[in-house]
Amino acid sequence: MSLASEVTRYRYENGRRYHAYRDGSYYAPNDQKYATYETIVHHLWLLTLNDRLFLAPIEDPKMILDVGTGTGLWAIDMADHFPNAEIIATDLSPAQVMGAPPNIHFEVDDASSEWTYPESSIDFVHVRGLTGCIKDWNYLYQQCYKHLKPGGYFEHLEFSVTTNADPNSDNHADKMYTQFSSSIINVGEQKTGMTFHTIDNLTKYMKDGGFTDIVEENFIWPIGPWPSDPHLKELGRWGERNWSDGLEGWVLALYTRVLGWTYTDVQSFVSTFKSVIKDRRNHYYHTVRCVYGRKPFPNETVTASSNTDSSSTAPSSYSTAVETANTES
Repeated sequence: MSLASEVTRYRYENGRRYHAYRDGSYYAPNDQKYATYETIVHHLWLLTLNDRLFLAPIEDPKMILDVGTGTGLWAIDMADHFPNAEIIATDLSPAQVMGAPPNIHFEVDDASSEWTYPESSIDFVHVRGLTGCIKDWNYLYQQCYKHLKPGGYFEHLEFSVTTNADPNSDNHADKMYTQFSSSIINVGEQKTGMTFHTIDNLTKYMKDGGFTDIVEENFIWPIGPWPSDPHLKELGRWGERNWSDGLEGWVLALYTRVLGWTYTDVQSFVSTFKSVIKDRRNHYYHTVRCVYGRKPFPNETVTASSNTDSSSTAPSSYSTAVETANTES
């Protein structure tokens, strides 16, 4: 009862609500406004993966772990998709939706701590969108490896906080996107110790962690419906919502707690940046990446090679999408 009281003794700050358990280790709010925003992100990932919940070749998992589940939308969809599997979904906040399927269990836990699950007990581990939240990714990958069954898969999906904005340009929009990206990256590298360069290291983490059959899939999220490609245009509609609806939650705690901005400073920045995000004359995008790997069986020879071909799942390949985006920019 003491723990239950602790995890719901939330921090209320600048009009937003934040998690209480391991206070300060996650920058985003856990209030209803952010929960609504997370539905946008979940839909955006589904569009990106062509309505698939995962890309790893799992078939009949018995135990699935979703690390940093947020409101639990992915975990709930997986519980429906695999009704015979047990789904464990962890987060720092008990902010998950009500009425979940009976085969899902939500737990308040810190993914950066030592996991208490039995070794070699999990068939599939899923991590999505935790960039800037983990101090030691190698340790987390070690935990995944340790608790996965031989032959089990780990899938990790992340987004880049940098865009195709020209950092050397005097254009107002370029300057706004560059200011945002550089400030966020510097907070992680110089202040919190929780990197926002996560997307750049996913395959390396996977290789260093001992996984095999590593596959890297790359996609872009346009910011606005400016692409001519119908799929990218739809992604862009939701990509614009992702940025405009998520921006305040992304920066408010980091800028006020870490950089010393005032609430008024943040609101002014958010308002100015939103006008850039919603300006349909601007053609910006950023990269998202999915990497998955398999825990080898005992005595199996582990290969260090990985497959980085994204054409198998994207409606157009990553390189083609980027070329199209750059042409239309």
